[in-house]
Amino acid sequence: MANMEMIILMAMVGVCALFGMTDAQTTHQVGDALGWVVPPGGDAAYKTWTSTKTFTVEDILVFNFTRGFHSVAEVSKDSFGTCNSASPISISTTSPTRITLRSAGEHFFLCTFSGHCGLGQKLAINVSASSSSPAPQPSPATPSPVPVPEPTPSPEAPAPTPSVVEAPAPAPGPASGSSRVYTVGDAAGWAVPRTGNSPYQTWTRGKSFKVGDVLVFNFANGAHNVAEVTKASFDSCDIASPLSTSTTSPTRITLTTLGEHHYICTFPSHCSSGQKLAINVTAGGSATPPSSNATPPSNALTPPGETNPESPISPPGNSAPSSVAALALPITLLCIALAYLY
Repeated sequence: MANMEMIILMAMVGVCALFGMTDAQTTHQVGDALGWVVPPGGDAAYKTWTSTKTFTVEDILVFNFTRGFHSVAEVSKDSFGTCNSASPISISTTSPTRITLRSAGEHFFLCTFSGHCGLGQKLAINVSASSSSPAPQPSPATPSPVPVPEPTPSPEAPAPTPSVVEAPAPAPGPASGSSRVYTVGDAAGWAVPRTGNSPYQTWTRGKSFKVGDVLVFNFANGAHNVAEVTKASFDSCDIASPLSTSTTSPTRITLTTLGEHHYICTFPSHCSSGQKLAINVTAGGSATPPSSNATPPSNALTPPGETNPESPISPPGNSAPSSVAALALPITLLCIALAYLY
């Protein structure tokens, strides 16, 4: 009987230890909703992302990107600093890429596609041996505060009005009079979406585009552009004869004429992968979406750098513990109770 009690006690201790170890593992979606892309504004986006995270041995990094447009390579610190992708430690071209952090210390990742690392598609993290002593992340981004000048009182104005600081990328809202400013794709910006052109069709729904309104296209310079084209060129993704082209972000386009307007990215395969926008401009009232490409969208607009539809996308969330780990606490308490009974 004593031997049986000892066997049961040892089994319960083993189960409790197993669940305790499982609880420590965390899955991090790199960039969260942004994914693994050429970020607008350089590498500050990924520095900011790491500054709020704690990485521990056995944690998992998940890189979501568009297959054929990006890759994930782990490199040395020197290669990371110079964006040298000639001799990577490891490389993956399949999305989503899952990387388990096996060792403590600094780890460096970049995209090996030409120019992408230099434009900011690079990630440096510091991995600690245990969650009890988190390691400081390399070069966390510290946003510079926007200086607001002190108001200078005048004899005629005892209560001066403070200065207004303009935001660099205004959200949709009134511009002047009845005109509105629309940021294309909202926070996702102008990029190659994961699921074809349906995200941009979804974005246009509920919006009324009128003469005088302004479209703002936010994208990574050197990785995308904006071209207005005819309907025939839009449907066939023909980039040979655009009506106009802009290569500088943010691109602001004022809608000056009624009717349908069509925009694409002229970089190879970007249009056919869904980086295209069709809108209908009216003099007033509600706009009717163009009849072309009227495939009902299946989801809302997703951020740049999304995964090829053939690749399953990992569940969203930047720090999702294992589902088994959620049971660790109650099972541990049960084990302790049973141990006292025996």
